[in-house]
Amino acid sequence: MKIDHWSVLLFVTIAALAFAAQQVPLTPKELQAALASSPQGSEAERLAERIREYFGKENVLKGGTPRIDGLLVAWAIEIAGASGIPQVVSEDGKFSLKLARVGTTDLYAAVAPLADGTVMKTVYQVDGKRLGSGNVEAYAPHPDSLEKTGVPKGTVKQMPTWRSQVFPGTSRDWWIYVPAQYQAGKPACVMVFQDGRGYAEFVPTVFDNLIASGDMPVTAGIFIDPGVFADGKRNRSFEYDTLSDQYARFLLEEILPETEKLVTLRRDPASRAIAGISSGGICAFTVAWERPSEFGKVLSWVGSFTNIASGKTLREGGHNYPALIRKTPKKPIRVFLQDGENDLDNIHGSWPLANLQMSKALEFAGYDYKFVYGRGFHSNRHGRAILPDSLRWLWRDYKPSD
Repeated sequence: MKIDHWSVLLFVTIAALAFAAQQVPLTPKELQAALASSPQGSEAERLAERIREYFGKENVLKGGTPRIDGLLVAWAIEIAGASGIPQVVSEDGKFSLKLARVGTTDLYAAVAPLADGTVMKTVYQVDGKRLGSGNVEAYAPHPDSLEKTGVPKGTVKQMPTWRSQVFPGTSRDWWIYVPAQYQAGKPACVMVFQDGRGYAEFVPTVFDNLIASGDMPVTAGIFIDPGVFADGKRNRSFEYDTLSDQYARFLLEEILPETEKLVTLRRDPASRAIAGISSGGICAFTVAWERPSEFGKVLSWVGSFTNIASGKTLREGGHNYPALIRKTPKKPIRVFLQDGENDLDNIHGSWPLANLQMSKALEFAGYDYKFVYGRGFHSNRHGRAILPDSLRWLWRDYKPSD
């Protein structure tokens, strides 16, 4: 039998494209479209496999954690022998959604658009039983968080693994963002982000847009992960939660000088900001608190101003800050706090209460501060949704002090 070369090539190409499609993770939007087509047979089997990969093969058996993209939220559960149609319901009973069966598989899934600012806990309801759970926070993407045509794009460079002397025995990954408008030899402002790997995925686009619009000065970004020891033990809590000047020294003695090999930085506190989430948030505040002559701006998301670093006395942690702020002469720092009423409440303290206490203490002491208090959980979703406006507030009326 004669084999047609072009037929073979076409078959291989189609097979390769089909394989590639299965390797690309689903998105809620793609899942919504796939379910709307009511797939059957092999098509349904392929979709079911992609859903398992998307939610996690083990997790989907318990009821997959909701997947969120802006205002679209996806749910999926794999369960054999369900006599009724599984549903997703909110714990307060105000939301319910029937899932759709994927072909004849045991997988059920659904996607729903939610209102901006929706916050709720959901569970799967199957034959009268409640399975799995998941927090939902849905926010519309801010226009300045999206890439825009014609806006100059900065570059992000991963730096060589850093081995610290201030935190002996640790190494860490880190990245530097250089804005397109940076001119060699002309000092730029700088903003440091703890837990930098995650921030490096979305902050540069916001910086691009705000620098181009003039809402931020030309600002380099430093995205730095917490230290890890050779045995794999993480040093995050010690570095971030401890109330000391050690992390400030680490930045000033090690990271900023190394950064200046790539980009010249301004030295005045008005030109330096620092940000973080959770323990990274209290770390950001601690750096400015300890070195207000070096860092003048703080951005904290769901900050851990709680007693995590309790020490030998069990009372040495970040819960002390509200009292210290009230009794210490005012420091020249600007602070933006974000938290939500559904944040953590555990042995270390109540995150919502701690951030409310911080807000009241900053107000009492006359600080330039802003507190955005929503309904969210211990996540970065609300912080990301308001990041462009948070940065506008932090950098408003910027004037270098040297």
